[in-house]
Amino acid sequence: MRQRLALLAYGVLMRLLVPVLLVRLWWRARQEPLYGTAVSERLGFGPITTPGAIWLHAVSLGETRAAEPLIRVLRLLRPELRLLLTHGTATGRAAGAALLGPGDHQCWLPLDTPGAMRRFLRRHRPALGILMETEVWPRLLHEAQRAAVPVVLANARLSEKSLRQSLRFDALLRPAAASLALALAQTEDDALRLRLAGVLQARVAGNLKFDQRPPPELLAAGESWSAGLSRPVVLAASWREGEDAPLLDAWRAMLARQAPDGDARRTPLLLLVPRHPQRFDEVARQVVGAGLTLVRRSSWGAAGPGALAREAQVWLGDSMGEMPAYYACADVALLGGSFAPLGGQNLIEAAACGCPVFMGMHTFNFSQAAERAEAAGAARRCTDLDEAVTAACALAESSTARTVASAAAQAYARQDQGAAQCMAEAMLRLISPTAVR
Repeated sequence: MRQRLALLAYGVLMRLLVPVLLVRLWWRARQEPLYGTAVSERLGFGPITTPGAIWLHAVSLGETRAAEPLIRVLRLLRPELRLLLTHGTATGRAAGAALLGPGDHQCWLPLDTPGAMRRFLRRHRPALGILMETEVWPRLLHEAQRAAVPVVLANARLSEKSLRQSLRFDALLRPAAASLALALAQTEDDALRLRLAGVLQARVAGNLKFDQRPPPELLAAGESWSAGLSRPVVLAASWREGEDAPLLDAWRAMLARQAPDGDARRTPLLLLVPRHPQRFDEVARQVVGAGLTLVRRSSWGAAGPGALAREAQVWLGDSMGEMPAYYACADVALLGGSFAPLGGQNLIEAAACGCPVFMGMHTFNFSQAAERAEAAGAARRCTDLDEAVTAACALAESSTARTVASAAAQAYARQDQGAAQCMAEAMLRLISPTAVR
């Protein structure tokens, strides 16, 4: 009874919040227009598709990228597969468009209300649902169970902090977790925490990010950007709000030590890539306000950086989908989200591109990956940004040390491949061979 009341109260609350959530989408669409498209899909409407597709939900850009190797293997195992791809963010939807094949469909995941989720499942009738990483929505899972759609949590992870939060809302979230047909966890610790949260079937399958393949054309583009430089490049990768000012302070202090006369050609170049596109202009203003010369990636287009860019102190990576190029351009990277209590970002992509990483003390979102990268010599942990900037510049300026660290990063990225094959096989066993058409 307690669980039923919790689900009922949650449904009522979500219905009441619908106007607020739609206004929020409209507000975000002012900066990212894609949020203003196909709004009816957020309510479970939109085109009706042919039943039997595999439905995969990748909320944002990181989850969509991680899903790519899984989709690739699913198509190899079931060439007739049709994909229903859903997202929650504009960056996720934009990246997901490149993963679509003939007969596939893409739309927004509806808001988690009873009516919207029922309409969504009734209009698409998928053979299987796949949620990426941490996407556990109570009404979604309840309605999927009612519609007899098995749902898998893929590349699943659950931190200690998230587990504590889940247990606070146990009456609501435990039944949702228990309704999952399977959770394929990144690590044994994740699997254990998922079981404690209520998942009945949780096992380790590895991390899909190890199976990602950096596009060769992007790697070549990044290498060409740095080819005309006579100084090393330090990348601030997927930089988060709250880390900007400390980074710029640390960078200015380093410049003052290395080139008191202010000659940028004698100092490392900072390549700063914000995590979220809505922050591009804000970060640009902060860089200029810090007294540093700035050139934006968007200003040079396909031609590559010109003479003005080569003399700048900071490049702003204000583009989407080019992270492998930024890693290939850099000699070393600072890991965004790890120098403030934000949990860190994916460092496996950096390793796959041969870019060694310096990270802060906050990597709880990727704790095992960070620990193993550090043990392999692909990453180094620093107490603060002053230490990280100093150490990164020292490594970037030593060709021998940089070559060793780059090789260690690539070796680390190769050691745990195979998660996509493991997950795809487990998923397809949940549905009949004739269900996916």
